[in-house]
Amino acid sequence: MPTKTSPRLNDDQLAEVFELLRGADSAELKLTIPDAAQAATVRALGFDPLEAQIRQVFFFDTPDLELNKAGVVVRARRVQGKGNDSVVKLRPVVPDALSPELRLSENLVVEVDAGPEGFVCSASMKRAMGPDAVNDVVLRGKSVRSLFSKEQRTFYAENAPDGIPLESLQMLGPIFVLKARIVPPEFKRRLVGELWLYPDGSRILELSTKCTPGEAFQVAAEGRALLRGHGIDVTEGQQTKTATALRYFARKMAAG
Repeated sequence: MPTKTSPRLNDDQLAEVFELLRGADSAELKLTIPDAAQAATVRALGFDPLEAQIRQVFFFDTPDLELNKAGVVVRARRVQGKGNDSVVKLRPVVPDALSPELRLSENLVVEVDAGPEGFVCSASMKRAMGPDAVNDVVLRGKSVRSLFSKEQRTFYAENAPDGIPLESLQMLGPIFVLKARIVPPEFKRRLVGELWLYPDGSRILELSTKCTPGEAFQVAAEGRALLRGHGIDVTEGQQTKTATALRYFARKMAAG
């Protein structure tokens, strides 16, 4: 499988991640910061919440999270100062297994996500929308289907479990997110900090940076050096933003 959880890659895993990177469009290196270290990390890297962009994130799944179990993520977002967007994401994928016709789509992004505990390759079919599209569904009762293009609906139908039409999905959300861009002078590359604020008061702080597939290992080494230089521990257990959100709202639905 293209997903690994070992913090140290053996020779076979290195060969696999090289192969995934070879077929990907981009790489994103990310890690989450433990609760006890979040305040110090924010100060050290200059994450200013007053300069952050506010986002509202909505997921769509069944009450039993059948899409998530099948590796399918359906999401829509409202973004402060910008339009809305939506995505249908499949993971894990092997780039070479995707059809040539699919790879030609300008709306498909194949990306390797890597962090301290492993890596995974995903294929995301994206759509940009106007500023009222999500609220038309959330507040005005428009169909969930309206958030997704014909291309996204086809991608969903080809990869979602049978018997789960897009319009039957439950809305899970919103999650409020603060997103800030950080450019540490010693890193010479932009970092993105995302603070996910969950309704129960918990939060996840994620740091990430994107690069070309050929730069991934060099950027990962430089990023680790930056964080260690600021005393930020990159070895503790990682949290997953999407899975945490889905589990929270699934429990809420189960409780009535």
